[in-house]
Amino acid sequence: MFTKIVIGGTFNRIHKGHTSVLNTAFQIGRSVVIGLTSDKFASRFRIEKVFSYEGRKGNLVKVIEKFKRPYEIIEIDDAYGIATIDPEIDCIVVSEETLLRAEEINAVRFKKGLGKLTIVVVPIVLAKDGKPISGDRISSGEIDSEGNLLKA
Repeated sequence: MFTKIVIGGTFNRIHKGHTSVLNTAFQIGRSVVIGLTSDKFASRFRIEKVFSYEGRKGNLVKVIEKFKRPYEIIEIDDAYGIATIDPEIDCIVVSEETLLRAEEINAVRFKKGLGKLTIVVVPIVLAKDGKPISGDRISSGEIDSEGNLLKA
Protein backbone atom coordinates (compact mmCIF):
# COMPACT_ATOMS: atom_id res chain seq x y z
CA MET A 1 0.00 0.00 0.00
CA PHE A 2 1.28 3.45 -0.90
CA THR A 3 1.61 6.19 1.70
CA LYS A 4 0.43 9.20 -0.29
CA ILE A 5 -1.17 9.05 -3.70
CA VAL A 6 -1.83 11.98 -5.99
CA ILE A 7 -4.43 12.31 -8.72
CA GLY A 8 -5.53 15.35 -10.62
CA GLY A 9 -8.24 16.59 -12.86
CA THR A 10 -11.11 18.93 -13.54
CA PHE A 11 -13.88 16.55 -12.49
CA ASN A 12 -16.44 18.71 -14.25
CA ARG A 13 -19.04 16.00 -14.71
CA ILE A 14 -18.06 13.06 -12.54
CA HIS A 15 -18.51 9.85 -14.49
CA LYS A 16 -17.62 6.18 -14.41
CA GLY A 17 -14.10 6.90 -15.68
CA HIS A 18 -13.46 9.31 -12.81
CA THR A 19 -14.84 6.88 -10.25
CA SER A 20 -12.56 4.16 -11.62
CA VAL A 21 -9.50 6.37 -11.02
CA LEU A 22 -10.76 7.41 -7.58
CA ASN A 23 -11.56 3.82 -6.55
CA THR A 24 -8.08 2.69 -7.56
CA ALA A 25 -6.37 5.53 -5.68
CA PHE A 26 -8.31 4.94 -2.47
CA GLN A 27 -7.84 1.15 -2.65
CA ILE A 28 -4.05 1.31 -2.87
CA GLY A 29 -3.24 4.40 -0.82
CA ARG A 30 -3.29 5.32 2.85
CA SER A 31 -4.10 8.90 1.87
CA VAL A 32 -4.98 10.63 -1.37
CA VAL A 33 -4.29 14.17 -2.54
CA ILE A 34 -6.57 15.31 -5.33
CA GLY A 35 -5.40 18.25 -7.40
CA LEU A 36 -8.58 19.94 -8.63
CA THR A 37 -8.05 22.44 -11.41
CA SER A 38 -8.85 26.09 -10.76
CA ASP A 39 -11.64 27.71 -12.75
CA LYS A 40 -9.12 29.60 -14.88
CA PHE A 41 -6.98 26.56 -15.68
CA ALA A 42 -9.98 24.25 -16.16
CA SER A 43 -11.61 26.45 -18.77
CA ARG A 44 -8.41 27.05 -20.74
CA PHE A 45 -8.61 23.95 -22.96
CA ARG A 46 -12.23 22.87 -22.69
CA ILE A 47 -15.06 23.10 -25.16
CA GLU A 48 -17.78 22.48 -22.60
CA LYS A 49 -18.67 24.96 -19.88
CA VAL A 50 -16.82 24.21 -16.67
CA PHE A 51 -18.73 24.31 -13.42
CA SER A 52 -17.31 26.47 -10.63
CA TYR A 53 -14.42 25.18 -8.55
CA GLU A 54 -16.60 25.08 -5.44
CA GLY A 55 -19.34 23.16 -7.27
CA ARG A 56 -16.87 20.63 -8.67
CA LYS A 57 -15.23 20.26 -5.27
CA GLY A 58 -18.60 19.67 -3.59
CA ASN A 59 -19.51 16.96 -6.10
CA LEU A 60 -16.11 15.35 -5.66
CA VAL A 61 -16.44 15.29 -1.86
CA LYS A 62 -19.80 13.50 -2.18
CA VAL A 63 -18.12 10.75 -4.20
CA ILE A 64 -15.00 10.31 -2.05
CA GLU A 65 -16.53 10.50 1.43
CA LYS A 66 -17.52 6.83 1.12
CA PHE A 67 -13.89 5.72 1.05
CA LYS A 68 -13.30 6.51 4.73
CA ARG A 69 -9.64 7.32 4.11
CA PRO A 70 -7.74 10.55 4.64
CA TYR A 71 -7.81 12.86 1.64
CA GLU A 72 -7.08 16.42 0.70
CA ILE A 73 -8.39 18.41 -2.24
CA ILE A 74 -6.11 21.21 -3.35
CA GLU A 75 -6.61 23.78 -6.06
CA ILE A 76 -4.09 23.56 -8.90
CA ASP A 77 -3.27 26.09 -11.61
CA ASP A 78 -1.12 23.90 -13.83
CA ALA A 79 -0.85 20.33 -15.06
CA TYR A 80 1.51 19.21 -12.29
CA GLY A 81 0.08 20.58 -9.04
CA ILE A 82 2.07 19.45 -6.01
CA ALA A 83 3.21 16.22 -7.66
CA THR A 84 6.57 17.73 -8.61
CA ILE A 85 7.34 19.24 -5.20
CA ASP A 86 5.96 17.02 -2.43
CA PRO A 87 8.58 14.43 -1.37
CA GLU A 88 5.98 12.40 0.57
CA ILE A 89 4.00 11.47 -2.53
CA ASP A 90 5.01 8.00 -3.70
CA CYS A 91 2.39 7.14 -6.33
CA ILE A 92 0.29 8.80 -9.03
CA VAL A 93 -2.87 7.25 -10.42
CA VAL A 94 -3.76 8.26 -13.97
CA SER A 95 -5.97 7.16 -16.84
CA GLU A 96 -4.41 5.86 -20.05
CA GLU A 97 -4.96 9.26 -21.65
CA THR A 98 -2.96 11.10 -18.96
CA LEU A 99 -0.04 8.67 -18.69
CA LEU A 100 2.27 11.06 -20.55
CA ARG A 101 1.62 13.75 -17.92
CA ALA A 102 2.68 11.34 -15.15
CA GLU A 103 5.90 10.57 -17.03
CA GLU A 104 6.57 14.33 -17.34
CA ILE A 105 6.00 14.70 -13.59
CA ASN A 106 8.59 11.98 -12.91
CA ALA A 107 11.08 13.76 -15.18
CA VAL A 108 10.58 17.02 -13.25
CA ARG A 109 10.89 15.18 -9.91
CA PHE A 110 14.14 13.58 -11.10
CA LYS A 111 15.59 17.00 -12.00
CA LYS A 112 14.65 18.24 -8.52
CA GLY A 113 16.23 15.24 -6.81
CA LEU A 114 12.92 13.77 -5.67
CA GLY A 115 12.03 10.09 -5.82
CA LYS A 116 10.26 8.69 -8.84
CA LEU A 117 6.54 8.12 -8.41
CA THR A 118 5.05 4.72 -9.07
CA ILE A 119 2.61 5.26 -11.92
CA VAL A 120 -0.61 3.26 -11.76
CA VAL A 121 -2.55 3.41 -15.02
CA VAL A 122 -6.31 2.86 -14.96
CA PRO A 123 -7.82 1.76 -18.29
CA ILE A 124 -10.15 4.19 -20.04
CA VAL A 125 -13.76 3.30 -19.27
CA LEU A 126 -15.86 2.82 -22.38
CA ALA A 127 -19.49 3.66 -22.92
CA LYS A 128 -21.93 1.07 -24.29
CA ASP A 129 -20.95 2.11 -27.84
CA GLY A 130 -17.28 1.24 -27.23
CA LYS A 131 -16.13 4.88 -27.21
CA PRO A 132 -14.59 6.53 -24.12
CA ILE A 133 -16.88 8.08 -21.53
CA SER A 134 -16.19 11.80 -21.37
CA GLY A 135 -17.66 14.94 -19.88
CA ASP A 136 -18.13 16.37 -23.37
CA ARG A 137 -20.23 13.38 -24.41
CA ILE A 138 -22.28 13.63 -21.23
CA SER A 139 -22.86 17.40 -21.69
CA SER A 140 -24.02 16.91 -25.24
CA GLY A 141 -26.62 14.40 -24.06
CA GLU A 142 -25.02 11.57 -26.04
CA ILE A 143 -24.41 9.36 -22.96
CA ASP A 144 -25.02 9.44 -19.23
CA SER A 145 -22.34 9.28 -16.51
CA GLU A 146 -22.44 5.47 -16.57
CA GLY A 147 -21.86 5.30 -20.34
CA ASN A 148 -25.41 4.43 -21.36
CA LEU A 149 -26.42 5.79 -24.76
CA LEU A 150 -29.03 8.53 -24.72
CA LYS A 151 -29.14 9.37 -28.43
CA ALA A 152 -29.69 6.97 -31.28
